[in-house]
Amino acid sequence: MPQPSHRFYKSLFLVTIVALSSGCAGGLRAPLMGAWYSDLRSGVAATSNPSGNLVGEACASSILGLVATGDASIEAARRNGRITQISAVDEHSTSILGIYATYCTTVRGK
Repeated sequence: MPQPSHRFYKSLFLVTIVALSSGCAGGLRAPLMGAWYSDLRSGVAATSNPSGNLVGEACASSILGLVATGDASIEAARRNGRITQISAVDEHSTSILGIYATYCTTVRGK
């Protein structure tokens, strides 16, 4: 049986690097994505309600894009912060090598 050439191993190595860099857990919403690592925050919405000192957060996470759990909804964040009047909504997403990713919604208000 013939032995695989060096070209075969080089191609296999490149395919493996591309597959690992693409990340399976990267399907989370984010303003930008880093192939190896990302830790991003962005604003979603602001209202005319006065700013308050209450903050609520709700998160969801994904492993390899195969298992995703959590409730990162605005309503869940509002409940967690016991907020009745929302003044601002922000999001925070993190991804590490596409292996593990989180997405959190932060609500501020009174």
